[in-house]
Amino acid sequence: MTIQRYLAFATALVLSAAFAIMLGAQSSPVVAPIPAFNEVTGPGPVFAALQRLPADEDLAHFKYIVKEYFVSGTAQGQPYTTRILVRRPADAKQFSGIVVAEPMHPTGNSWMFHFLHTYVMSQGHISLEIVTGSVPLFTQANAERYKPLAISPAQANEIIAQVGALVKSGGSKGPLEGLPMRKMILMGTSASAAALTAYLPTHMVYRAAGMKPIFDGFLPTSMGGNGPLMKVDVPLVLMPTMTEIVAEAATGNRYRRPDGDVPGDQFRIYEVAGLAHNDSRVNPVYDPDPCKYPVSRFPQGMGLSAGLERLIQWVDKGKVPPHADYVVVDNDAKNDGSVLALDTNGNPKGGVRSTYVDVPINRYVAPNEPNPKPIPNPSPLTAAASVQLFCSIAGYEAPLTHGQVQALYKSKTDYQSKVEQRANQLIKEGWLLPAYKDLILVDAMKANLP
Repeated sequence: MTIQRYLAFATALVLSAAFAIMLGAQSSPVVAPIPAFNEVTGPGPVFAALQRLPADEDLAHFKYIVKEYFVSGTAQGQPYTTRILVRRPADAKQFSGIVVAEPMHPTGNSWMFHFLHTYVMSQGHISLEIVTGSVPLFTQANAERYKPLAISPAQANEIIAQVGALVKSGGSKGPLEGLPMRKMILMGTSASAAALTAYLPTHMVYRAAGMKPIFDGFLPTSMGGNGPLMKVDVPLVLMPTMTEIVAEAATGNRYRRPDGDVPGDQFRIYEVAGLAHNDSRVNPVYDPDPCKYPVSRFPQGMGLSAGLERLIQWVDKGKVPPHADYVVVDNDAKNDGSVLALDTNGNPKGGVRSTYVDVPINRYVAPNEPNPKPIPNPSPLTAAASVQLFCSIAGYEAPLTHGQVQALYKSKTDYQSKVEQRANQLIKEGWLLPAYKDLILVDAMKANLP
């Protein structure tokens, strides 16, 4: 499957779900019903919905615990039972008051939490994962434990609304066990971003108590689409990656629309230069690397967290975020092999910046391609799926020439110094979060420079 077909598939999910909304949803705002719930402790193991994280960045390292609940109610006139996970600090005092929710990706992973785990847990935010489909993944993993699950595709939007209303209603016996939540964001990437986008019309219909919004902001990432997202009554930050920018360049990147700062249109687009659709740095699909070119080690979470933090500050503190330039598209592949406008080092111009593109030793390119020769011992995930797809949604990195590096840096020490200086500047400007500074400095230390 090519990236164009993959993006078209995600868009089709949005359109089909939106059609279900038009057919079945209320036409005027109503308070969402509060569903029933119960904690699940067995039998057998929990379906974790989380791929492997580095040992020094996992839940145990950050002292996080996970609780699982079944949530049951009625949606589209039919009963349902879904599953939610609450990942939270073991020490209740470390909870920030912010909940970042996401629909579980159809592949059975909480990809937004996976990408953003360092930021989310270092800040003490709660991760709420909502299952809106993919029941066979659960029953295949543990049929006895997940026998109660029952969800139809048309119920997804009402499930999201009802789960959100349940969590927002609080209470000592709720899924947050009385922890004081201030704001809740709904986020998603790729297919889960499509689920988020499909939910937006429902957001304007189903409300929390007092007719207030259930979700206080939205963050869809790794998606473009056939046109601009609808306007809603809470802040929304859209973060397309270079994969979508390149794939949709010929259409004029139709998801782009002006930023908004007025009630009913609080909107930003943040395009991070160097960021690709999937996180090939920590995703085990890419270990070992199945692609033609060395997969990108650009930190996905570092790039996305800047947008999420801006959004949280917007909804929680009323701090209006800055505007950012788009990644520059020149549609001139004959000039430099890319439809993007590239700087003298081969990295994209414009967009949200980072040390990786501003103090470079690599070019960051999207998309990648599959290796024409199958690799030995691929990861089970890669072997069971499409190498073509996984490589088309990854980026790659190509080292600068020896001459380019010599022209930029006097020595490795000079390079490391410039990386740290730029990191400090980006932190001051709010485009880099301190949680990622050590990662950046370690990468600089490991760089193969004379």
